[in-house]
Amino acid sequence: MKQLRIFIRKEFAHVLRDRKTLLILFGMPVVQILIFGFALTNEVKNSKILVVDHARDIASQQLVAQIEASRYFEIEKTAWNQQQIERGFHEGQIKMAIVIPVNFGQELMHQNDVQVQLIADASDPNLATTLINYASSVIQDYQLQVNETTKIPYRIIPETRMLYNPQLKGAHNFVPGVMALVLMLVCVMMTAVSIVKEKEAGTMEILLVSPFKPILVILSKAIPYLLLSLVNVTSILLLSVFLLDLPVHGSIVLLFAESTLFIITCLSLGIFISVKTDSQQTAMLISLMGMLLPTILFSGFMFPIENMPVPLQILTNIIPAKWYYIIVKSIMIKGLGIASIWKETLILAGITVFLLVISIKSFKIRLA
Repeated sequence: MKQLRIFIRKEFAHVLRDRKTLLILFGMPVVQILIFGFALTNEVKNSKILVVDHARDIASQQLVAQIEASRYFEIEKTAWNQQQIERGFHEGQIKMAIVIPVNFGQELMHQNDVQVQLIADASDPNLATTLINYASSVIQDYQLQVNETTKIPYRIIPETRMLYNPQLKGAHNFVPGVMALVLMLVCVMMTAVSIVKEKEAGTMEILLVSPFKPILVILSKAIPYLLLSLVNVTSILLLSVFLLDLPVHGSIVLLFAESTLFIITCLSLGIFISVKTDSQQTAMLISLMGMLLPTILFSGFMFPIENMPVPLQILTNIIPAKWYYIIVKSIMIKGLGIASIWKETLILAGITVFLLVISIKSFKIRLA
């Protein structure tokens, strides 16, 4: 244990002396959290929605059929009460709910206007706004069709409601994404490069023939980056709360516990890369390009996963950042607990164990 503390202290000293490393560790999170002030607006299609048809008359069925025929929406299921709607949003099964009131057809024909409620998950404000606009457009098209066959003009008034983010602030979307991006890049790249550096310098052979166990060599490299990454998480949360006015609605303890799990996942990936590479340049290239693009493209941070072809949607399941992004949004924005994110937590834990087992089996006690 004393030897482990000595190696960890040595690694801390090495990191703190390197200004470039410190700039990447602490400069990148601050810069990204400040410059990612807006999100991209993308076309949305095949988004899963929930329809609550309280009327179940001919007019409401025609409206539901028109919504279902649209390429923008995919009706996941129907519900009959508010609890089912809330559960659908909490579990991330749906992006929007459409509530058709009782006596929809009668009110439309006799009172000439009726309200339809549109409820969207505004933790991603751009997606929520787009879905509301698409649904309003479909309802307006149905209204025009009805008016073509009647002499009296009828009006269907959409009543919108944005859950979790009524003001549609962009920070609710990009802060969880930046957290996943920063931790993935910092942990994977720094761990991989620091271990490969020992190989290139020839000091890894000395460490392996010393009484110090090889697994402790790896741990001494990973632990400093675990602690420094937790500092990054703290700095991002402080900037979010005090600068971007984005409070944490869920448990801080749970958020840090899940962040620690994700950091360990990223460290495991960095160790795996370091085991498979022999030069810092290769390790950095794989870590930077191999992690940056998948995190941006396949985590749901910038581009809705529902828009992607099915093979790519399947591919996103092996991206750790996707699951962490869902976890952070659920805790920070929706205020949910472990009961709502236990599946994502298990998936991250499984990826971590898999990477560690593969890395340990591939780790060479003797270097060629």
